[in-house]
Amino acid sequence: MSELVPEYIRRKKVISQQHFFRGNAACPGCPIPKELELLLEVMGKKTVLVVPASCSTVIMGDIHGSPSQVPVIHSAFAASAAIASGISRQLRMRGDDAKVVVWAGDGATGDIGFATVSGAAERNEDIIYVCYDNEAFMNTGIQRSSLTPFGAWTTTTPTGKREFKKPVPFIMIEHKIPYVATASIAYPFDYQAKLRKAKDIQGFRYIHLLSPCPPGWRFDSSLTIEVAKVAVETGVWPLFEVVNGEFSLTGLSKTLLDKSKRKPVEEYLKLQGRFDKMTKDDVRAFQEAVDSMWEYIKQLVKK
Repeated sequence: MSELVPEYIRRKKVISQQHFFRGNAACPGCPIPKELELLLEVMGKKTVLVVPASCSTVIMGDIHGSPSQVPVIHSAFAASAAIASGISRQLRMRGDDAKVVVWAGDGATGDIGFATVSGAAERNEDIIYVCYDNEAFMNTGIQRSSLTPFGAWTTTTPTGKREFKKPVPFIMIEHKIPYVATASIAYPFDYQAKLRKAKDIQGFRYIHLLSPCPPGWRFDSSLTIEVAKVAVETGVWPLFEVVNGEFSLTGLSKTLLDKSKRKPVEEYLKLQGRFDKMTKDDVRAFQEAVDSMWEYIKQLVKK
């Protein structure tokens, strides 16, 4: 049996050594430091992080020190994919095999920076792009983004957003890039397995990571992992990967094509104060949107 279990799972340790120091400026319960720790454990020290304006810009520190153990380049909101493309090309010209990773929020990915993300994907630049999705512009005061879900409170949608979340991972699939995946901090082995796969592929690789935000989503900081876990269990956040056009579900999501295996979305919504203003009709519409997404996923699995 042991030979069927990956070695990194048999170790029962996700982190073998510290790559991202504790004591940083993240909010209590923020998953970003752990997400970066998990990423750097896989990518190693020959990694360059490109970080656009975001919560992570603050977490990365200032002239007095940084928790990151690899080089970090801070970029303007819209420029991270373009900057990473240039760094990657320069490294290749020098014969350097260091990996270039963009670490960007949903606003920098799906809104302000979407043009450069799409352009880098179309050119198939040799970079890994990770969108940590906390579903709003959190660092500037919890304003809605195009990835804020339907019904969610933000400071710019005080009665709940009326538009549905932009399906960025599915849009990236349409770019025909070598690798697209979704991940969740609640499932670290799945997340790291996808990072390992992406690391060994050339070209543009895109990973979309659900990153619950306690103050922005209005839940207690002790519930970060529970919220992320229930997002998967309800089908709100499907776990999948697409390798050279071949779509497959991963982890728990393999069982969720059967609607009866998915928990009702109320189990997810009730954990978060940002959905408190939703009506019964809103909850019904949210559930219908999730079910519709899974019908679409069924078609992708069949291809």
